[in-house]
Amino acid sequence: MENIKKRNTPNKKKTKSPALKALKIFGTVVLSMFLILIITVSIFATALTIYILNFADTTTTISLDNGVVSSNISRILYENPDYDENDENSNQYELYYALKNPNKKVAWVDIENIPQHVCDAYMYTEDERFKDHDGVDFKRTFGSIVYTLLGNTQGGSTITQQTIKNVTGDAARDSAAGVERKIREIFRAINVEKTYTKEEILQCYLNIIPLGDGQQDIIGVQAAANYYFGKDVSELSLAEAASLAGMTTAPTTYNPNTNLENNRVRQKYCLDKMLENGAISDEEYNEALNEKLKVTADPDYSSDTQYASELEDQGPTSYFVDAAINQAVSILTENYGISAEEASSRLYNGGYTIITTVDIDMQHKIEVEMQKNSNFQSYSLGEDELTSGFVAMDYKGNVKAVVGSREKKEDSRSWNNATMATRSPGSCIKPIASYAPALEQDIITWSSMYKDSPITIKVDGKNTKWPVNYSETGDSENWSNKDLFTFQMLQRSLNTMPAQLIQKMTPAYSYNFLKEKLDISTLTDSDIDYSPVTVGGMTNGTILEELVASYAIFGNGGKKYETTYISSMTNADGDIIYEHSDGYKQVISESTAFVMNKMMQTVVTSSDGTGRQANLNKTEVAAKTGTTTDWKDLNFVGCTPDYVSGVWIGYDKQKKIPTNSYQNIAAIWKNIFGDIAETEKNHEFIMPDTVKELEYCTKTGLIAGDNCYSKDTGYYKQTNIPAVCDGSHW
Repeated sequence: MENIKKRNTPNKKKTKSPALKALKIFGTVVLSMFLILIITVSIFATALTIYILNFADTTTTISLDNGVVSSNISRILYENPDYDENDENSNQYELYYALKNPNKKVAWVDIENIPQHVCDAYMYTEDERFKDHDGVDFKRTFGSIVYTLLGNTQGGSTITQQTIKNVTGDAARDSAAGVERKIREIFRAINVEKTYTKEEILQCYLNIIPLGDGQQDIIGVQAAANYYFGKDVSELSLAEAASLAGMTTAPTTYNPNTNLENNRVRQKYCLDKMLENGAISDEEYNEALNEKLKVTADPDYSSDTQYASELEDQGPTSYFVDAAINQAVSILTENYGISAEEASSRLYNGGYTIITTVDIDMQHKIEVEMQKNSNFQSYSLGEDELTSGFVAMDYKGNVKAVVGSREKKEDSRSWNNATMATRSPGSCIKPIASYAPALEQDIITWSSMYKDSPITIKVDGKNTKWPVNYSETGDSENWSNKDLFTFQMLQRSLNTMPAQLIQKMTPAYSYNFLKEKLDISTLTDSDIDYSPVTVGGMTNGTILEELVASYAIFGNGGKKYETTYISSMTNADGDIIYEHSDGYKQVISESTAFVMNKMMQTVVTSSDGTGRQANLNKTEVAAKTGTTTDWKDLNFVGCTPDYVSGVWIGYDKQKKIPTNSYQNIAAIWKNIFGDIAETEKNHEFIMPDTVKELEYCTKTGLIAGDNCYSKDTGYYKQTNIPAVCDGSHW
């Protein structure tokens, strides 16, 4: 057979179809996207887990016993500064034991005295799987999330979660705060379910649920039965129970007193849920649905409960308690990003404990002294319209006493002249706006010599001499054109030297010093001018509390602390939500502060000083008077070794104060605070090493030399001591 040789043929490259290529590319893209999705979800899940665990670590189990109602009441306490650590008794004393709304009705009832149909009405309306879940109904929670994403709202909270929200007052809804609150609530609910039985949780829930109609603040089913139907909870019919349970989601909108038609809709919903879950029969359903409700809405109805006595009226809050409440509201507003109104409601119902800074003995004494006409009047005038404000604090900003009027306090959270009124500080502005900044910048010393002459400024485009050399004796007088020392200008409260200092530093510098360093909050842009920062002619004036706080720098080495009425504040769980910080701003140096202090002491000790009537027997006082040119506002701020305090007098409707009828403002301060100052622990200010006590020449203001025949003692910053006088004044 003939061998046939196969021919070698070249290999041909196989070609792929376009469809196969496209399919491969599509598969690669899908796989890549899937992997990216897996990685993204993993990162998100990890981040979410860490985020959630951060809140899980901070949650605690909450008390749900029958003391929870009283723990819902915020308490204001104070501490004894002389407390002996070896004393077994508590160092905390009640200042105002229960903040409460006068229209609030509260009554506790044990679960065995609540009928089953009342319990069922709430369970099947608010949380039909209450008996089965472990604190959180995740099916309902996820359903709520879906509804929210679709633009609708649906509550997802269980009875356990609602109980926690009502106990803690933790009810933030806005953005991130709402998410954080929900996470805390979930973990707390799980913890509570591990600690308490379902019966105990339901008992607490039924006793603290808010059921007010907008006119009365009704808390719990017992108080609601009392108020709406004039009966004990044990006597409620099924229809009445469904009526109360139906209003839970929005009591003001669905209550049977002012919105009976709306309540009927919710009552039917409640009965439908009870029938659906087999809690009632068809016959009971129809009978309840057809029952006509007899609503009494009697705010004076009260039941004899163990808690009723705890809410007896304590009378109006003091000015100090008012200020502490206002600060607590601000703390809650800032911490939770809520409105002041919501914060106030949360404070009254959230079980907070507030430790105040008050010196209770000082507070009581100031209250008494402020009501004595003889402390203000030069001779007996009987009752008069002159009002006043007084505040005292320590050198770390802790307010010890505050009184906002001369009248006996009749109402809670009333007007307070010491913390709310904005009045002209007059010459009290000089130490903090001109002298202290200038001394800090080494523009002046104790014995710098300045001529008692005006400056020239532009007024309406014309060169004008300013200011009038107003004297606090009550008269305007011509400029003396005499050379006077710094401390003399300050003690006599002459306007010319502050004007010259402001001209050197600029009004803007002094304005910023007051606003940024001393936290004077009432300043406006129009106050960047000579009159406001030189003689206190401000648009809005100042608040006495802020003025006094700014003077603290002259007694504590130049430090500006935050003013506070509260040492600490805890929530119902015992978590600290506020603690006063010892942090401060170093506004001026320690040496500047002490030299200013010594100069201000001459305001009181010198026969030429405007505050000489405040001089004490054994306690040093560094002070400044502040009188407006129209005599509508009189101020005095005094620094003693342990406290800085101030008083203001004037009329609500501003008018001239007749000085022949009222005592000198320095004497008024002494009448109110002098006895307290004389019994302080310390009686002298301690001079720091950075200050030198030296003799100066009374002819030149320089440090006295060997040839100086007229000398006096002054105080100087170690870093800015004048040259030695050569005696050429002979």
